[in-house]
Amino acid sequence: MSPPQSGNAGRWRLWSRAGSGRAATAALVCGLVGLAVGGGLGYRLGQGGQTAGVTAASGRFVHDAALAHAVYTPEQRHPVEVDARQADHLVAWLSKRLGTPLHAPQLAPLGYELLGGRLLAAGEGPVAQFMYQNAAGARLTLYVRRAAPAGVMPADTLTAFQVAREGDVEVFYWVEDGFGYALSGRVARPQLQAVAEAVYHQLTAPPAAASAP
Repeated sequence: MSPPQSGNAGRWRLWSRAGSGRAATAALVCGLVGLAVGGGLGYRLGQGGQTAGVTAASGRFVHDAALAHAVYTPEQRHPVEVDARQADHLVAWLSKRLGTPLHAPQLAPLGYELLGGRLLAAGEGPVAQFMYQNAAGARLTLYVRRAAPAGVMPADTLTAFQVAREGDVEVFYWVEDGFGYALSGRVARPQLQAVAEAVYHQLTAPPAAASAP
């Protein structure tokens, strides 16, 4: 299965900066600072503006995912609640709490090993966070939560991969089958994009294929 596409263009949809008064007001409501938007690699931090098509709900999702990444990835002794040695327990526990079967994507071919994960809370309910690390010590987090009810990240506005930036944290995110996914990291955007695509393929693959090494 191919990753989410943007209409007939066959490319991931990236936001362009909007300069209208309505957009600026939406940014204030959203309460986000430093959301990076644009086309190709020409992104820059927003300075109080908002991006076309961004909803307050999706903005909060990005903010929450980036904040969780920033809070937990610097930890050296306790970066996760349950470590990778108990991966089966971790996945079963988080699946039960979120009410859907989950699995931790295997990212070793891309140089990232699972450190473990934790249960978080958001305004709409429980959140699963999986953390990965490469040989250089760079860490990525996969943040998963239910996208409904309460209009959280409505599917009609997130039918493709979205990319944003909060401070120095890059975030690729999307909605699939009623759940929102956000992959965050302080790494180069092309590298994070490659990992996001691998995560998407594994999460949408049949169970047998997803569990293959």
